[in-house]
Amino acid sequence: MSALVHTVNTMKHFVLLLLPLLLLLASCGSTIPNRAPIGERFPRVEGKSLADEEYVLPDAFEGQRVILIVAYKQKTQFDVDRWGIGFFTADLDLPPVYEIPTIPGMIPALFKGSIDEGMRSGIPSQSWSDVITVYGSGGSTLAEWTGTENPNNARVILLDENGKVEWFYDEGYGLPPLESLLEKLGSIETE
Repeated sequence: MSALVHTVNTMKHFVLLLLPLLLLLASCGSTIPNRAPIGERFPRVEGKSLADEEYVLPDAFEGQRVILIVAYKQKTQFDVDRWGIGFFTADLDLPPVYEIPTIPGMIPALFKGSIDEGMRSGIPSQSWSDVITVYGSGGSTLAEWTGTENPNNARVILLDENGKVEWFYDEGYGLPPLESLLEKLGSIETE
C-alpha cells in the first residue's frame, strides 16, 4: 500500500511540474507570416459568445456585412479598444462589429471556461453577445489564415454578405486605415 501511495504522490508532483511546461510550450508556438486574405471566404470555424450563444463563422453572418476584430493575445485588447473608439467617434451607421478573441492550440482550449469567465469580468454584460471566442483547432485555422506576426495588432476584417473578405488590416489602429475602411463601406466620400 505504501508503494502505491508513493507512486501516486510522485505522479501528482510530476503532473504539477509538467503542466506549467506544457502551458509554456503551447504559448510559444511558431510565428506564421502575415497575409492579407482579401477576396477569400472567411474560414469555417466554431465559436461561442460570452453570452453562451454558439456560432459557426462566417455562416452566422450570411446575408449581411460585418466587421470582425480578431485578436490572438490579451495585449491585443489595446488595439481592439482603439478601433472601437474610432468606430464610435466616426458616428456613422456601421455594420455590426464583433470581437473574435482567438487562441490557437489544444492546451488553451482546455481552459476556455476560465478564460471566458475572465473576459466576462472585464466586459459589460450587454456586450457579451458581440464577443465570440474561438479556441483550439478553429483558433489555429484563423492564425494560419491571417498570420501571427505582430500579434499585439488586431486583424480587422470587413466581410461581405457572402462571408468574403472585402477589407483587411493588421498593422494597428490609425486614422488612415479607419478612413480606408469607411471609404470601403461607402460611409465617406473619397476626395
